[in-house]
Amino acid sequence: MSRDRAPGGARPLVAVLALVTAALVTVLAGAAPAQAAGYRYWSFWQADGATWTYATEGPATASPADGAVQGFRFAVSADSADASKPRPAPDFDAVCGSTPAEAGKKRIALVIDPGTATDAPTGETPPDQRTVCAKVHGSATTAEALAQVAKPLRYDGNALLCAISGYPAKGCGEQVSNTSKKSGQAEQAAKADAEDDSDGGPSLGTVAGLAVFLVLGAATFWQIRRRRP
Repeated sequence: MSRDRAPGGARPLVAVLALVTAALVTVLAGAAPAQAAGYRYWSFWQADGATWTYATEGPATASPADGAVQGFRFAVSADSADASKPRPAPDFDAVCGSTPAEAGKKRIALVIDPGTATDAPTGETPPDQRTVCAKVHGSATTAEALAQVAKPLRYDGNALLCAISGYPAKGCGEQVSNTSKKSGQAEQAAKADAEDDSDGGPSLGTVAGLAVFLVLGAATFWQIRRRRP
């Protein structure tokens, strides 16, 4: 056999294994989560019966009637379709049931949900969620009702609501990656993957590593055979 030619089947074997490895790398790349960007901010919600609906206007212009329920949720989201709703269900009676009606004024039930530690800015801890009944003049906006019961509020130069009751202490609608948003979920997913591996099923990373090992082994075998007289 010529020393310049690979032994029969060596090159085909290397080629097949290389294709397998490439396919596995492609699968793993496709399984990687997209790092889409989101924004960390207070979203504004209005009650629609027993459910929350993302508000179509800001709290500075919304002027709800007596008996309305308005909600605020701090979280990371890409847009209104991705936004997290306040966790407490809208319930006017539960919040304002003990507050009597008064001529010339209106009662607005406010639900304030600072979100979870996953969405909190670095170094900050979200306060407890709360509900409060604001009694304000008949033409008051939601922003005015919020200012009455949840000071200090903080706004940016574009009148974007940045903080309720001082939370968060800094930042306003900053862009963050889904890596930051999903850090807690990522840890849980990693734990789940580890549990799956402990059940005896090989992970994709293990399979890909094995394929690479086989390719390297085959290539080494081929080189040794080539060097034989």
